Amino acid sequence: METATRSITDVPVLNITAKCLPEAWEKAVLSVWDNGLAIKTQYDKPDDPPSRDATVMITVANPFAEPRIHKNFPGGPAELEAYLQEVVGGIHDHWIDPAAGKWTYTYHERLFAYCPVENIRNADSPKPFKKVDQIQYIIDALSDVHHTRRAQAITWMPTADPQTDDPPCLQRIWCRLVESDGKFSLNMNTHWRSRDLYKAWFMNVYALTELQRIIANKISEKIGEKITVGRYVDISDSLHIYGSYFKEAGAEIEKMRSGSFEQRAWNTDHPAFLMMTEEARQNLANDPDFYAKAQG
Repeated sequence: METATRSITDVPVLNITAKCLPEAWEKAVLSVWDNGLAIKTQYDKPDDPPSRDATVMITVANPFAEPRIHKNFPGGPAELEAYLQEVVGGIHDHWIDPAAGKWTYTYHERLFAYCPVENIRNADSPKPFKKVDQIQYIIDALSDVHHTRRAQAITWMPTADPQTDDPPCLQRIWCRLVESDGKFSLNMNTHWRSRDLYKAWFMNVYALTELQRIIANKISEKIGEKITVGRYVDISDSLHIYGSYFKEAGAEIEKMRSGSFEQRAWNTDHPAFLMMTEEARQNLANDPDFYAKAQG
């Protein structure tokens, strides 16, 4: 189901529901392509057409339903595994070195070791607060009071992020346990300031829903009750397709409009996906920077 509310002067508001991740990505791409507002971005080159942009809420009924993988998202199983390990395992936290002009954050660092500073580019900037493991807080909060509305984690540092060239897109994670007939499911919402729909959305959601499963498992261990993964809701203030991608995205959109969805999606137990993912895990275990080095 898709609905759109749009006027000439406003950013469109789109609402999308899907059964699984690859279906959600396709529906979102088509909806923003067809209904998005034409608007410039701060990253455009002079000849780039305006992006297509909308405020979008996407509900995935079961984020672990199969098929879970889209064959044609920009990237592949190796990049997907590397990004997953970056978000949930912190394999690239050592890239964070703002004072040297390198990365200012990773989502893993902001979620598992949040520590606001005044000037993120200054290595000597005061750090008045100790690091906070916000994911552990979510686990503890929901274990103590299952229906609490306070189980959230944030990434934004208002003291430092506005001055950087590439501030975090993910802003907040919110979780809640729902009980029905004595069984618990973990619902999760993620809120995004800005989002590259075509090239980033699928990898983002693949990793964040894996984090949802990890949180569910940790709560289950703590309270001694089985916790299933419930629905996932993804809210973006600006979900966009960059004008510089139009030729590439347009070709993929033509495929989405015709042919069988099943031919464009993989189950996670597909032999090719398993083989490439396992190879990526071995490469990353030997060298977390393996794919970054391969690219440049």
